[in-house]
Amino acid sequence: MRLATAAMLLLATTAAACGDSKDDGEKASAPKAPATIPQLTNDPLTLSFIWFEWPPAQALEAFANAEYKKVRPNATIKVNTVPNANWHDAMFTQFAAHKTDFDIAILDSQHIGEAVTNGNILDITDFVKNNIDVTAYNPYLLAAYGQFPQAETGKRDENASLYGLPLLGDTWTMIYRKDLIGDKPPQTWDEMISTAEKCQADNPGVSGLAFHQANGSDAAAVTYNTVNGVYGGNLWDAKNRKIEGVLNDAAGQEAMDVLVNKMKPLTAKGSGNWFIDEVNAAVAQGKACIAFNWIAASGGLLDPKQSTLGTSREQILDKLGFATLPSQKTNLVPLGGMGMHVSAYSSAANQAEALNFMKWFEQADIQKKWAAAGGVPARTDALASPEFLNAGPFNQVYADSVPRMRDMWNVPEYARLVDIENTNVNAALNGAKKPKDALDDIAKEQQSVLDSSNRKGGGGL
Repeated sequence: MRLATAAMLLLATTAAACGDSKDDGEKASAPKAPATIPQLTNDPLTLSFIWFEWPPAQALEAFANAEYKKVRPNATIKVNTVPNANWHDAMFTQFAAHKTDFDIAILDSQHIGEAVTNGNILDITDFVKNNIDVTAYNPYLLAAYGQFPQAETGKRDENASLYGLPLLGDTWTMIYRKDLIGDKPPQTWDEMISTAEKCQADNPGVSGLAFHQANGSDAAAVTYNTVNGVYGGNLWDAKNRKIEGVLNDAAGQEAMDVLVNKMKPLTAKGSGNWFIDEVNAAVAQGKACIAFNWIAASGGLLDPKQSTLGTSREQILDKLGFATLPSQKTNLVPLGGMGMHVSAYSSAANQAEALNFMKWFEQADIQKKWAAAGGVPARTDALASPEFLNAGPFNQVYADSVPRMRDMWNVPEYARLVDIENTNVNAALNGAKKPKDALDDIAKEQQSVLDSSNRKGGGGL
């Protein structure tokens, strides 16, 4: 990059833009990205991401190096990974030091508030206006992966600032054994539990259910939140920042009772610390009748090298079915996936390359290629494309689930909130706490975190 151009970009990104007046009671401090992409360097350059270790990370690196090099042959893409449980701290420890060895942080939707209020990522609102067709996206997905503060409706606010763009969409799919329970998946949560119970009784050695229970990342918390949602509960009153008395109301207590007293007994012994990999292993080894997992992590289930269910993809698919989550009192499903966010501490040349990569990645034809390579897109046209829908038996599940999604609290206090919930739900699942005590403790401790922050307003649903 030419020095003058680099200096202009550096000036643009370090001139802190306070942004809009925020509902959370304080002004965001993220520095602004330029509205147009500065001149790019022709020198060799490595553009580094940080993500957690799972199949989409390897898929992204392979896809980007194969396709982005066609337009930027001097650029190499490196996706650095850390264990899922260390993902948040690996990013925010470097953010706190104001020095990162990554250029693009792949942030969970709930991480955005913390990164924005600390000034860790660029405000790309003006860049998006000039370079991205925002009408091409499902507005809920665009808001979830990029907007802060997030509207309480979950809908995108056209006047709100954007700090990221979608990288990977996701939600849970129900995985069921067609050879054990039949071709028709359960339609309600109660029916699903009854079916799993019968399947377990009829097939010794096979557990009725497999799902996330671990006290790490957001594993146990997403499981409780999902059950809470389908049984009509709410995580909080976002407008009034009220958790106590909302999360642990009658609907919340019913959801915790269902999870601990009806679902947990149908899981394998020793599954109290299971997350993505362990659930996939149980399915692949034929040890679960019905399982729940993130769609983006489900591709390996069709690999005969990793499965005992068949020696070919076709044989495995004769036994495995994929369906949207059953409904009960509501039809809500969890929002997963992540967005791309430019580190405020990356070099000027790499920030420019990051913006160029994001503009390239969000094009319609590239999104379809990413879908064919195993990605889960957020653009509406890519979601409806044959490249995506034919790429995996679970992709139609994602497309059908998008209108049903509910996210968690998108606030700067997220990391502390999810840690409280993980710890207590995991304790209830493992018998260390009574379900009602665990739920009451979550509500009390989370309320204390929100109250101590002295912020106003909410974010997320």
